[in-house]
Amino acid sequence: MRLRSVLAVLGPIVFALMLGAPAWGQHGQDVPPAVATTAPGGANPTANSVNEQQLLQQLRKLQGRITIPDYKAAILEQPQGRTYQLLHERVLPWASGILIIATILALAAFYFTRGRIVLENSPESGIKINRFNLPERLTHWMTATSFIILAITGLNYYFGKRLIFPLIGPDAFAAWTQWAKFAHNTLAWPFMIGVLLMLVLWVRDNIPDRYDWRWLREFGGFISGSHPPARRFNAGQKLIFWSVVIFGLTLTASGIIMLFPFWALDINGMQWAQFFHSSAGAVLIAIIIAHIYIGTLGMQGAYDAMGTGQVDLAWARAHHSLWVEEEHLQPDRAAPAGSAGIPAE
Repeated sequence: MRLRSVLAVLGPIVFALMLGAPAWGQHGQDVPPAVATTAPGGANPTANSVNEQQLLQQLRKLQGRITIPDYKAAILEQPQGRTYQLLHERVLPWASGILIIATILALAAFYFTRGRIVLENSPESGIKINRFNLPERLTHWMTATSFIILAITGLNYYFGKRLIFPLIGPDAFAAWTQWAKFAHNTLAWPFMIGVLLMLVLWVRDNIPDRYDWRWLREFGGFISGSHPPARRFNAGQKLIFWSVVIFGLTLTASGIIMLFPFWALDINGMQWAQFFHSSAGAVLIAIIIAHIYIGTLGMQGAYDAMGTGQVDLAWARAHHSLWVEEEHLQPDRAAPAGSAGIPAE
């Protein structure tokens, strides 16, 4: 009985030592599992196997096997993701912020040095002529209102967690971001429709002509005080128009790709779509800030064109003299208020 008791105690200990023996070296030191599993000749059987870096260099991504229809789940790693992260977290926020702030500071400096552009040598005549009809104004305000909300909600994508989150906290920021995303996706459609309508309505009046170079050379008379001749849209307005069309169509194409993800592009393509969307949005925001300044605070009488659709005859002669002559030659297109017609010069 005593021998049986001793064996009952020593048996498990001996068995445990037998199991742990392969993991011990000659001097009782731990041996790494990889060394313990080497081939009889001492060679490492995994030395020549393909490693992660070789796969990335050859395939440009690490991809496994899956049994679900979503092929994207098989992609484990792609180098383009690092580039996208660099652009998203560092380059674009800094570049966008500098561009927008620099635009605002430049306009402020121009206002405090040059002041508001007024009709100095030709006071208002009291005669109003039609500049934009109702469909044109509705298209403008639909596109403008949509873009302002899109700009605010889009900037939240880059600056919200850096500026708004510390101020309002996680719960309020989460609710705001959720509604901002909903507004951004919804109002994208009237903006896209507005860009297309503006292209149809105003493309004929925004084709470059021989008077544009003089307007650009004299900077529209903003500094000298003179007013170069211009048709319905001067060179500055044409630049605004084509900027809205080009960057607006870029936002439209990339936005549709993101609204319906992966229907045409893979993960890398979706990342580039976000890059173009964000870059075009930042540039267009800066341009529209300048446009808003000129149309409101920067120039006397400019807001009336889109506010009521009518401008003073003296204002039109000062800023769009060729257009006034064309309207005078075609009196059916002119609609003076409180007058039988436009007096001849």
